[in-house]
Amino acid sequence: MKIENEKFGTYAGQDVIKYTLTNDNNVSISVLNFAGIWQSYMVPNTRGGRVNLLLGADNIEAYVNPKNAPLYVGRIIGRFGGRIAKGQFDIDGESYQIPANEGENTLHGGANGFSNHFYDVATSQDQDKLQVILTATIGPETDQLPGQETMKVTYTLASDNSVTIDFNGQSDQKTLFNPTTHAYWNLSGEAATIQGHVLTLNSTYHLELDDEKIPTGRKLVNRNTPFDFSHPTVMGTALQELQEQGVPEGGFDDIFVVLPSNRLAHEPVATLMDAATGRKIKMYSDRNGLVVYTANGQHAEGFNRPAGQWFAMALEGQTLPDTPHHPQFGDVSLRPGYPQHYQIRYEYFA
Repeated sequence: MKIENEKFGTYAGQDVIKYTLTNDNNVSISVLNFAGIWQSYMVPNTRGGRVNLLLGADNIEAYVNPKNAPLYVGRIIGRFGGRIAKGQFDIDGESYQIPANEGENTLHGGANGFSNHFYDVATSQDQDKLQVILTATIGPETDQLPGQETMKVTYTLASDNSVTIDFNGQSDQKTLFNPTTHAYWNLSGEAATIQGHVLTLNSTYHLELDDEKIPTGRKLVNRNTPFDFSHPTVMGTALQELQEQGVPEGGFDDIFVVLPSNRLAHEPVATLMDAATGRKIKMYSDRNGLVVYTANGQHAEGFNRPAGQWFAMALEGQTLPDTPHHPQFGDVSLRPGYPQHYQIRYEYFA
């Protein structure tokens, strides 16, 4: 096993460094010190080469190109994933107003959240695993949220080829903490879209959303709709059914209610398989929400899949979004003296 690093380019006057962890099975992951970007998850193919399971690029320019910015490709999202309606929230009866960066709402931590910052990096290695440990602190002078919040993100590649992302947060004031990863998956290595992928979700409901993609508070039953992934479902079929219903986006950008993996049977929240190659990922999350986004209409250039509709899909594990306005969804507050920890884990099969 080994850990390597190399310069990946320059952004905002700083060097972007790529850290690559490789285990004894010739499986590797690469992570950038900018935005905590998960740049690759390389696995062997049947022809003696390797394939990247993730949507990725070989230079920083593709990631920071303003045309590609709405995709947040591979980035760590924080302080919170998803949208906060009107940029308003309360904690313990105290009200806060933060800047909007999507219409009247605040998305993915705002314009200056953790997804737009450099991290300090450390690495670790033992006989069973390799780690890259990213740490950054953000304060109200940067993102206008209360408190100096420090987030530590640990990527772990184990000897069994699994990848775990641990999120640790602490703050000196009451604030929000609901981080996630915006990694996009295309397991095929060759197919231009994820239409041939098969998705299974540990989900009975999805959230009703208004025209601004803000939850109304209602949970809708998945059964007998295009949102029913309780059994393995071909994405091309589900996307076609969604289009037939006249969904404006032409694909999925939806929030599923999932049973956290650390409860009961420890089941994955999602299983994604490429039917052509048999490559499969099982995703485990300790939170109750999963955003499924099929990159609808995002013709982003510069990545390892041809620009076009549905060229990859994001699976964003998090607490259900806009939680401050819907307490029944959970609690994403972060309080002084009470650090929080969340985890997402991926198991790979071929």
